[in-house]
Amino acid sequence: MTSKFRKYLFKFACRILIFTTVFVLYLTRRELLTAMLTQDLKYGVTPLHVLWAVFMCIMISHLFPGKLRTMALLKSKDENFDPDPEYSEFELLKFVQQMNRKAWRVMLVWLSGNAAAGLLYCFAVIHEEELFLLTVFFFLCDYICILVFCPFQTFIMKNRCCVNCRIYDWGHFMMFTPMLFIRNFFSWSLFFTSCIVLIRWELVYAAHPERFWYGSNRTLRCENCRDRTCRMKKALAGMARRK
Repeated sequence: MTSKFRKYLFKFACRILIFTTVFVLYLTRRELLTAMLTQDLKYGVTPLHVLWAVFMCIMISHLFPGKLRTMALLKSKDENFDPDPEYSEFELLKFVQQMNRKAWRVMLVWLSGNAAAGLLYCFAVIHEEELFLLTVFFFLCDYICILVFCPFQTFIMKNRCCVNCRIYDWGHFMMFTPMLFIRNFFSWSLFFTSCIVLIRWELVYAAHPERFWYGSNRTLRCENCRDRTCRMKKALAGMARRK
């Protein structure tokens, strides 16, 4: 078990705790959750303001990733590009075209689902509390996708692991999409910061696709992986196949 995998398990446990707390609060003290969502900062800091700060710090760390981050994120940096001298430019172009088509499918699926949630909100079927709960659920699902099971990887992208994932840094945009529908500084700052993270990732990918393909970047090959964050996901997939 690598140190990176242990850190991911710890972070996963923290996200489970955060989601469970918000969910229990939603079920038992919904009026308190509503008050925290609508309270202005000048009237005092609530736990949700602290959670907002945590979300923002995580996104900023993705804009300026340090060496302790996973290679799934760090592959965008030139210092982690170990070129295969024999890689084919034509094969790289094919890879880019295939991944771009699949990425658009993911985006379409994601925006369609969140548009449905937005319509329900506009017609007052759901409210700010449900949108926030959905966001925290997506926050948890981000690590479920990394450690346990990712439907986008399995059914659309079909990449071998997170380290090789074309859309790895789309996670924050995905988790904060519901925040677009809540009109206040905290929700919109999360959503638009996540857009900046997404745009930065896409610009680097467009300029240097060779960093993102294991055929051209030897760092991304399984034999060179130091993260091993896929071990639980692969074990579960193997158990499912045997059944």
